[in-house]
Amino acid sequence: MAVRAGTLDRRVSIEYKSIEQDADYGTEVITWIRLALVWANVEDMLPSRSEAVRSGLEVARNQVRIRMRYRDDITSDMRIIVHGRNGDVAYEIVAGPAMMGRQEQLEMVCEKFTS
Repeated sequence: MAVRAGTLDRRVSIEYKSIEQDADYGTEVITWIRLALVWANVEDMLPSRSEAVRSGLEVARNQVRIRMRYRDDITSDMRIIVHGRNGDVAYEIVAGPAMMGRQEQLEMVCEKFTS
C-alpha cells in the first residue's frame, strides 16, 4: 500500500502543545509549536457535520480523515493545521494516529469545533 504522491495534495502543519507558567499570575500559558510541515490527504467524513450541546452551548463538529506519510513522532495530544486558500483551520486529533501498511502511512480522525 504505497503512498501515491498525487493523493497528498494539502499542506498541513503538525503542532505540539507547550505549557508554561505565567510569571505574574501563575496561570498556564499554552502555546503551539510547529513540529513539521508535510503534504497530506484531507477528506470530510460522512456525515461531515454534526451538532451537540456542550455546557449549554450548541457546538457544531466537523470531522475529517487525514492521511500522510508515516512518521513516528505524532501523538494524539497534538493538533493539525490544514492550510488552504480561505485560511488555516485547526483540528484536534480525536482518533489515531494509526499506522497503515508497513510504516507507509498514518491515518487519523480529526475534529474542528465551532460554536
